[in-house]
Amino acid sequence: MSHIFDWIFSQYDGVPTHIVILESVSVLFALLSVWFSKRENILVYPTGIVATAIAVYILLVYGLLGDMLINAYYFIMSIYGWYIWTRKVDKSHFIPITEMTKRDKNCGILLFIAAIILVVTVYLTFNKFDSWTAYVDTFTTAIFFVGMWLMAKKKLENWIFWILGDIISVPLYLYKGLVFSSFQYLLFTIIAIYGYRAWKKNLNKSPQSLLK
Repeated sequence: MSHIFDWIFSQYDGVPTHIVILESVSVLFALLSVWFSKRENILVYPTGIVATAIAVYILLVYGLLGDMLINAYYFIMSIYGWYIWTRKVDKSHFIPITEMTKRDKNCGILLFIAAIILVVTVYLTFNKFDSWTAYVDTFTTAIFFVGMWLMAKKKLENWIFWILGDIISVPLYLYKGLVFSSFQYLLFTIIAIYGYRAWKKNLNKSPQSLLK
């Protein structure tokens, strides 16, 4: 077991202490955010805002521009989602979980394409297409763009996008040496699977409380 911990922490040799601390805090709040999302709890958004604000800085340092952009996007969508989730359908019930409509699917496709174009433009502008990770980062960014948008709209299918993107991100972050973040995405995958099952049970049910 000690060899495992030695290997994990060896990945941080030469990394500034404040980066390690910030990554740990970001991971903690991100895990809390996903957990609250699974429970359809409004705290998903304040915890998510803290996690993404820190992640933007870290990803900028590591040159993962696509993921940096998506965390900035998460920050904005968290504010939007906070507003949407707290809207009420009547005096005592909030907006329910629903499935994607045909219009949602068309918008999702357009958002995916727009995200690809945006990230490719950024990478080309800063001449960062110097590794296979940049191409993978572009693809996962587009997946997460759609997933976050669907979560803000309380669409069941958001979990499918999270699961796919999380699975791809585990080896990506491990390769980049961000071990804690890689482990975070592994946990995200597990929570997302349970999140899909929990949301499916509550499909079309309007909750009376968002603090569960």
